[in-house]
Amino acid sequence: MSNKALEELVQHMENYIECWKQFNQFIALARAKKFGPEDENHFLEVQSVIVQELELILAAMEIGSPTKEEVHALVASAPSLRYLADSQEGVLRNIETQWHRIYLGWHAILGQLKVQQQAEEGKSPLAALFGKRSKK
Repeated sequence: MSNKALEELVQHMENYIECWKQFNQFIALARAKKFGPEDENHFLEVQSVIVQELELILAAMEIGSPTKEEVHALVASAPSLRYLADSQEGVLRNIETQWHRIYLGWHAILGQLKVQQQAEEGKSPLAALFGKRSKK
């Protein structure tokens, strides 16, 4: 993968992770029962972006985890903020647990991409932290 393509993929993954953060913020809104129709619409938009961008990521690279099925199952388990607000605490905790596992998986993939990006730039990952070029 070219350096430019890798850079774009890293940026794309960082933006995707931001969508996952928003998803979690909506779970908190639902738990607190502090949301309105605009929040409900934004939640559905975030879900749409998560599912659509997943397809772009899977087309660009091969990943083992999180799987497409895990992402779809989580999104399907939270059809609306109203549904979440009416759910029992155990259901919300389960959704948060699934979210956290997937969220960490995306961060692991982002870390792998950054290592690959640094290797493409001719730096070792640790040397890059300290601004040193690796020896070739």
